[in-house]
Amino acid sequence: MTTAQDGGRSGRSPAFAIGLTLVALFFFAGFCVLGSWQVQRLGWKRDLIARVDARIHALPIPAPRAAARADEYRRVRISGHFLHDKAALVQAVTVRGAGFWVLTPLVTDQGFTLIVNRGFVPPDKRRDYARPQGEVLVTGLLRLNEPGGGFLRSNDPAADRWYSRDVAAIAAARGIGGPLADYFIDADAACGPDSLPVGGLTIVKFPNSHLQYAITWFVLAAMVAGGYIFVMRQARKDRRG
Repeated sequence: MTTAQDGGRSGRSPAFAIGLTLVALFFFAGFCVLGSWQVQRLGWKRDLIARVDARIHALPIPAPRAAARADEYRRVRISGHFLHDKAALVQAVTVRGAGFWVLTPLVTDQGFTLIVNRGFVPPDKRRDYARPQGEVLVTGLLRLNEPGGGFLRSNDPAADRWYSRDVAAIAAARGIGGPLADYFIDADAACGPDSLPVGGLTIVKFPNSHLQYAITWFVLAAMVAGGYIFVMRQARKDRRG
């Protein structure tokens, strides 16, 4: 009986070896490709972080009429006068707790209207904040539009409930006509530490776990290779036995 079992196992060994090799190659190659892709993503993410960091700390440039994705977080400046009666409060969660962003239209000297996120106000101060009159100069970070909503909730213009900084929807709800910039500005902090709204609360942080992911995929590839070598050696020993 032992001889028959050995013969049957020996007869299956070529097909077993071929099948195991193909499976091992499939997973090994797949894990290596995923690891290499994460290494490429790591380089891309580090380059993005460096470019955004350079924009944030650069001198402000004149605010453009329209923005491209490459303009996000660029420091800009613009002058004009606020339309405080058309401001919108957008729900926000910040380092100061929950409250609202004060988004106020700015009629610029360049002939278009630009929504400015003047900063944060707590719920009990949602109507009690500074409203500068006349000509103002605004500096801050260019931010791309946030259409739709946020916090798993959609904006409700009819009820004046806003969960994202959707400049087009806010302008439409407030009846703002004329040329409108397709982005908004996160304004810098005001001079007074206790003045409201509190600007300069933009958090620029990009998750960067690509190195950990790359290591994980390469470790899995190494485990596949190690397991394949172990099984093949064990099969060779069994055949010799």
